[in-house]
Amino acid sequence: MQLLFGLILTVILNLPVSATIIRGQNKEYSGKELRFYKYSDPVTREKINLFSLKADHEGRFKTEINISTTTCLYCDFGIYRGILILEPEKTTDLLLPPLREKSFTESKNPYFEPVEFWFLTSNRDQLNDQISEYDTELNKMTDKNFTNLYLNQSKDAFDSLKINMDKIFHSESSEIFNVHKQLKLKAVEMDVLRQSPWELSETFNSVNQIYWDQPSFLELFDKTFANKLSLELGVVNNEDIKLAAFNANTGFFINLAENKYKLKGPIKYLALLKMFHDVFYSGEIPEKAIIKMISSGYFSDNKENRIRTISANLLKKLKFLNPGYAAPVICLKNTDGERVCTDTENGKYKYLVFADTEMVICREQLKYLQKIEETFSKHLDIIVIIKKSDLIEMKIFLDRQQIPGIHLVDENGIFSETYRIKSFPQCFLLNEKHHIVFKQAKAPLDGFEQQFGNFLQKKLFEAKKIN
Repeated sequence: MQLLFGLILTVILNLPVSATIIRGQNKEYSGKELRFYKYSDPVTREKINLFSLKADHEGRFKTEINISTTTCLYCDFGIYRGILILEPEKTTDLLLPPLREKSFTESKNPYFEPVEFWFLTSNRDQLNDQISEYDTELNKMTDKNFTNLYLNQSKDAFDSLKINMDKIFHSESSEIFNVHKQLKLKAVEMDVLRQSPWELSETFNSVNQIYWDQPSFLELFDKTFANKLSLELGVVNNEDIKLAAFNANTGFFINLAENKYKLKGPIKYLALLKMFHDVFYSGEIPEKAIIKMISSGYFSDNKENRIRTISANLLKKLKFLNPGYAAPVICLKNTDGERVCTDTENGKYKYLVFADTEMVICREQLKYLQKIEETFSKHLDIIVIIKKSDLIEMKIFLDRQQIPGIHLVDENGIFSETYRIKSFPQCFLLNEKHHIVFKQAKAPLDGFEQQFGNFLQKKLFEAKKIN
């Protein structure tokens, strides 16, 4: 019997797994590559690249991936951000919108927001098509009744909207679609009736963890909890929360989530991690206090694996590029086509300058590097990481202006993404061991000379005292 069971198990394990297939054709996209990614979690939202679609000269593309669960993916291209829900072992014939590349102004705007849409499929009967149709109809109805809904805050208008949407879109067998409908309507209701977070507790408490990565959940989650601790800290006479924040009293905030926001189970921890994430970047609570709270056993020893993972992701994100921590090594080709890495040890500090030579402000900033080189060449290496543009024009500018340092071309924007560059120029100072000294080093024209001069003078004085 054991032998028979073993044989059956071996056969099952060796059965071919049916892959999920994505394919399509659009000649406008010939030669283009579309990278699909997912978010690591609902709080940090680090991009995890999963696969790419490379269109041939006729615009045809096809790939196969193995996924075990329904997965929500994103793809940024041109002015768009496409959303795609893939179901295991299904074939998706993807329809791409008319190609619209970013304009020069849009490509240089650090605050540019892509146009979000749900990918459609050629047979128009998959989950993506249903969700797209639902969202389109919901937008039409809210636009039509904008005054009664958002200006008059009419509950009757919202109830009528909900009834009409339920008539058009009956309960479906797909639980994902039903959850999407519930959360999208709840987001409208929250806006219309100006609901407080605790009024949505029943909704959040009922959402299964498997739907935390869905766009409808993320939308409502952000509406409800984004920057919430900043608002709490801003309330007059709210000394208890300020004291708890500065003393890293995690238990106080657990009670806040339970008693004020009426949250239960895993969602209360998720909401708190979101609040800690947002307030970290506002600077209203000491960074060490926030990191201490996230490191507490409430999160690191949580019985829910998802919460433990998200808290670990958040700690990694908050510590990333902070002073004292190692900076990612950059290996790129320079303007002469030679591969160069930034971790060469020569006893000098390293001034990383992320720049775009197509921008006037960057050109002026880079010109001032000559003065910095003249002043600090004995102690400082200048490394310019340049956003890819016309290579010939880039070299002409660098040579004609005699821009000093090592010039590396970030051809695919990989290291700009790694270092989370939002606008150009953006600068970092590293020590001789490639560890962060200044996470926000000043740009050449904005005071780096004085910033580094004061720092270096202090370091040289300390070294002299030791010797």
